[in-house]
Amino acid sequence: MSAEPLLAEAPWLTSGGTARVLQLLNANGEEARVVGGAVRNALLALVPGDIDIATTALPEEVMRRAKSAGIKSVPTGVDHGTVTLVIDGHPYEITTLREDTETFGRKAKVAFGRDWVRDAERRDFTMNGLSVDARGVVHDYVGGLADVAARRVRFIGDPDRRIAEDYLRILRFFRIQAAFGAGEPDRDGYLACIRGRAGLASLSAERVRMEMLKLLLAGGASAATDAMAESGLLQSLIGGVAYTGPLSAMIAIEAALGLPASATRRLAALTVAVTEDAKRLAARLRLSNAEAKALDSMGHRWWRFAAKDEAHARRLLYRLGAERYHDRVLLAWSRDGGDVTSSRWRELAELPQHWTAPKFPLKAADFIARGLAEGPALGHVLTLAEDAWLAADFPLDEAALASIADQAAARVSRDQKT
Repeated sequence: MSAEPLLAEAPWLTSGGTARVLQLLNANGEEARVVGGAVRNALLALVPGDIDIATTALPEEVMRRAKSAGIKSVPTGVDHGTVTLVIDGHPYEITTLREDTETFGRKAKVAFGRDWVRDAERRDFTMNGLSVDARGVVHDYVGGLADVAARRVRFIGDPDRRIAEDYLRILRFFRIQAAFGAGEPDRDGYLACIRGRAGLASLSAERVRMEMLKLLLAGGASAATDAMAESGLLQSLIGGVAYTGPLSAMIAIEAALGLPASATRRLAALTVAVTEDAKRLAARLRLSNAEAKALDSMGHRWWRFAAKDEAHARRLLYRLGAERYHDRVLLAWSRDGGDVTSSRWRELAELPQHWTAPKFPLKAADFIARGLAEGPALGHVLTLAEDAWLAADFPLDEAALASIADQAAARVSRDQKT
């Protein structure tokens, strides 16, 4: 166990809302500490992120003290020991120390306790089992400090038992590895994930989706998904083929273009070759409507980019809009090998930056003037004229537009007579 003031100078700990909560709860025989990811991140010189606090005080006592101090409290999970305190609009999740009395998956029976060791031992990974008190002293009962220093992701105790408690920990193992690990995944943990893979079927689609999207945004997403694919875990999660090469290429392309990481683009690179893949994945992971539409658009005939010129790209940009166009180009680029030095692919990807599609200039009135009556035929002639305008590469001069309108109107008139 370590008891060193490793975070004594951390500003997020010594001032602001966190310090206020710790001061509130560290009195009259009770103790509170920051636990989990915030401690891990701070030791890695990363932004702490969400700050979770554990305490020996029971939920009712936490709420009583908050009320006395004029702090808003929300009983977000009192039965499980969790109360949320809101300070200056920022939420702090406070959870009473717990220990398992019976363990059967996520429905384990827990009791409130006062033992920091028992509380740490029931967490998932050693680097998440650390706690820090108000003085900045880091408490380590599970070997987490050494693993943080080595960037080694290990389960606490028996990996098989930790996984059986919650099979989502299989996905979390690879996600935490992708975000904070270095080198190969811990072998004992990796093999335990493979042994426990049948339990993945018991997880809700929403929980799997959340972990997968977080994993894909992590710095080590490519290596982590490679490891998942090699074990067969990834294919069982997505219900299809995993394209790890295009995912790696997509990550490199985003970096080369200076783009922020996109979980949806990366998911498409990893899983979508045709629109049927997008539809299957949307149902399997219960993707949001926006995510499902984005995947479907990216998967629609992306391969046409490989053999088409910039004129085709401009027509597609007009049809899709800048965002959908950009995502589809990047998917095609990633599946073409992802050569980040390719000037052709870069020009296609950056087309929306230097070319804006004009609006279709012909209106219904142009065809009414040519003798067409309002009705279905008017919509048809507008579609024909727009297709011809795109094929002619967006002309705007009056002569070209008149010719397009005349030909479209003549064609519809002939169709009406036959």
